[in-house]
Amino acid sequence: MTAQLKRWRVQEAAGIALLGVLASAALLATGSVEASAVSGSPAAHAAGADAHAARTLKATDTAHLHYVSASGSTLIEEGTATGTLPGKMRASVNVGATISGNFTFYIHGGTIKGHGEAKPKGSGIYESFAGSVTVKGGTGRYAHARGHTGLYGTFDRQNYALVIQTTGTLSY
Repeated sequence: MTAQLKRWRVQEAAGIALLGVLASAALLATGSVEASAVSGSPAAHAAGADAHAARTLKATDTAHLHYVSASGSTLIEEGTATGTLPGKMRASVNVGATISGNFTFYIHGGTIKGHGEAKPKGSGIYESFAGSVTVKGGTGRYAHARGHTGLYGTFDRQNYALVIQTTGTLSY
């Protein structure tokens, strides 16, 4: 792959990130974005018409979520995310011995859906947590999204606000 093509792919990814509705793009810590077509692989030929081009994106994003409502022990949280894929996020979160929940991430070109689970540490007003996120699909250009990333953050027990950071690889 030529250096010019690599630069174009990085610029294309940066341009997509800049189109996020509610947040500004941040550069990846590693500065690398890779895209690879799998339509020429033997597995893709075996799949026939269902084959599609796959992209892999190394991403780091931070979401600032605020309390919207509750249903039993489930908190509904919404907010904005900044980073590699900026946009809006909505999550239903259970806070207890573990922090777990499902989320929908609304970004330019579609949505990404998944589930996260983390172990809280500490006590008091602010509680940190660490765990993982599994991406299970989405809509639009992210309909085939898959990934497993690290999950880190803090939970404010006073106003139920969450700050979540994810870092890892997303394939779509």
